[in-house]
Amino acid sequence: MTNSSTVTTFLLLGFSDSWEQNIWYFILLLVVYLAALTANFLIISAVSTDQHLHTPMYFFLVNLSVVDLGCISVTIPNAMINSLFNTWEISYSGCVAQVYSLFFFLIVDFFLLTDMAYDRYVAICDPLHYETVMDRTVCIKMAASAWAAGLLYSGLHTGSTFAITFCSNVINQFFCEIPQLLKLSCDNLYLIEVGVLVFGVFVIFPCFGFIIVSYVYIFKSVLKIPTTQGRNKAFSTCIPHLTVVSLFVSTGSFAYLKPNSQSSSDLDLMFAILYSVVPPLMNPIIYTMRNRDIKTAIWKMIDCGNFSERKARFSPTI
Repeated sequence: MTNSSTVTTFLLLGFSDSWEQNIWYFILLLVVYLAALTANFLIISAVSTDQHLHTPMYFFLVNLSVVDLGCISVTIPNAMINSLFNTWEISYSGCVAQVYSLFFFLIVDFFLLTDMAYDRYVAICDPLHYETVMDRTVCIKMAASAWAAGLLYSGLHTGSTFAITFCSNVINQFFCEIPQLLKLSCDNLYLIEVGVLVFGVFVIFPCFGFIIVSYVYIFKSVLKIPTTQGRNKAFSTCIPHLTVVSLFVSTGSFAYLKPNSQSSSDLDLMFAILYSVVPPLMNPIIYTMRNRDIKTAIWKMIDCGNFSERKARFSPTI
């Protein structure tokens, strides 16, 4: 193909050429997708129904769960359909929509993680002013800024990606992503690569640096807490967030900031799964493993009917 105007469809290489193997991939993807949907919906429902969880930390956690639902819904359902019918074509417009949506959710995810780091910093390092600093208006503005940043940056990167000339329409991935599309370019990618570098220098690295500095101060404050129970409670709210940040940044940075020619297709596939599929599945698990409030709220929500029935059974009659 000589130029981008002749590209009407892209061919995703997918997982396998064998229909039998793709059926197994379909089953695996279905299980992962249903598990991610269930886990994130449980968190959203638990926080929404429990008044005790209407705090800034859980407000941002609900936003993160919404982003996780969107992120995994961009890639997995289409991959499931392709695996089931053993066809890996995607239209040009469909590829554009997938690139824009995925990058949008990834950017929002990262900015929300930054917001959550600031929330933990204020809560632990300046607890007396926490309710004043992190009031409802501030939280809404911070979350809205994250979503607005996603709209802006995803539009810029999607537009620059599809402005290039494509020499091929074969994408070595199971979904459309910017690094793989850039490999198909016939053009000099110097300006795009400079743009990605500038984006990383002025947006990604400052946010990541802010998260690291915040946690340096957080851990200093936690170590000053006199009681073991207090330290454990503080760590229980910080370690899950730091784990999610580490997983997201390490896999996403490798996929988007590495030179396009310096990785194998198998490695690209593995890291694509790690940054687009694993976090939406693991984030709810990480946040609920050591969070007693979330687990209690989920249990109350699930056991609500039985609890009401027992309460009515043992209530005295007048």
